[in-house]
Amino acid sequence: MRNSADLPQLDAMDRAILGELQRDARLSNVDLAQRVHLSPSACLRRVKALEDSGVIAQYVALLNPRAVGRHGTSYTIVNLESTQPAKLEAFEQAVKATPEILDCFYVAGANDYLVRFAYRDAEDLERFHAEVLPRLPGVVRSNSMLVLRTVKKTTALAL
Repeated sequence: MRNSADLPQLDAMDRAILGELQRDARLSNVDLAQRVHLSPSACLRRVKALEDSGVIAQYVALLNPRAVGRHGTSYTIVNLESTQPAKLEAFEQAVKATPEILDCFYVAGANDYLVRFAYRDAEDLERFHAEVLPRLPGVVRSNSMLVLRTVKKTTALAL
């Protein structure tokens, strides 16, 4: 684990670049440079340094779930029979190999994991609960919360 002394130091220009890229990662370098008031070569050097340092982890296209037929979102709390390291590892490897699971977080407190799943309809949600969750190693209990309305959703980190 990195300590805070190992973290890259971000100045105001780095934060401006990151803010623009979080809003639109498809910006050309020329457009990005104009928006942050840098020359294109200086902007490109800074972006490359942010990539090399790991601050920029990757570039992706974010899909609209409804546009691809995923009309619902479920957050499911999962509890395992045991939290021994081998049991956790087996569960986590199975989750990584399960394409239906969008996110999985190991959490503190009374529960073990929080899983996010986007579903098409009630039948798809039922299939997830009847076929996918029970096949994951060590699962003894799950409890889902269905999203009624999204109030705020962002992928942008405040810098």
